[in-house]
Amino acid sequence: MIATMVVDVDHLVADPIFDPGRCGIGFHPLHSYLAIGIYFIMAFFPKVRIIAIGLLLHMFTDFQDCLWMWYVNNDNN
Repeated sequence: MIATMVVDVDHLVADPIFDPGRCGIGFHPLHSYLAIGIYFIMAFFPKVRIIAIGLLLHMFTDFQDCLWMWYVNNDNN
């Protein structure tokens, strides 16, 4: 499952490569909603299930990061 971190290679095609205020979900090709749907479908196939679960967990943690950024940037206190 650690190998599923290779999915972050799509950050290299972004300009700039790293932007601390950017949400990767829906921005990077391998973090797109279409890709996430494919990872979900892959979870139903036993031969690639562990990879799919790793990818979905990766997307979930990236989504949590997006929520964190949104919360911090929209805190009206």
